[in-house]
Amino acid sequence: MLIDKYVPSFHFRERHTLEISAQASDVLRAAINYQPDNDPIIRAAIVIREFPNKIIDRIKGNSLPAKRPFSLRNFTLLEHLENREVVFGLAGRFWQADYGQASLQDTEDFVRFNAHGAARLALNFSVERLGNNRTRLATETRVCCLDLEAKRKFTPYWYLIRPVSGLIRQKMLGSIGRTVTVS
Repeated sequence: MLIDKYVPSFHFRERHTLEISAQASDVLRAAINYQPDNDPIIRAAIVIREFPNKIIDRIKGNSLPAKRPFSLRNFTLLEHLENREVVFGLAGRFWQADYGQASLQDTEDFVRFNAHGAARLALNFSVERLGNNRTRLATETRVCCLDLEAKRKFTPYWYLIRPVSGLIRQKMLGSIGRTVTVS
């Protein structure tokens, strides 16, 4: 799998799957284009996650325009195998109120990223043809903390967000499944 290429060793992992009645190419295309804007539970989870940063901005008197909510758009496309798999990357200090996201322009930036006290995260979508026009869609998230400081800070954050993250992934898969079975 492509994710093995970018985050072969990891400290935290989450994986979810769903069988869908649709062609693998359609399923993967829908996964790549997925945006959570229409799901009230996902939107609510993101609003709650971003609330501390909004308070900090207000206390600091930050009058900058509101940031776009966190979504798949924040990730960097690392690699795409047509009709099989896609992997996205993110790097930084995710436990910080503002996500602590490092700026990554491309795959090379992700691979070279090695900041003290930070982590790398890979998110993939893969499809497996099952026959009879059925496809298994899988999503996996892996986090590699780059040093002990990052692991110490990320661990409590992971255990706090993990249940919500799992719910978001399941809702995401369900939404993708509905998109391709309707179209």
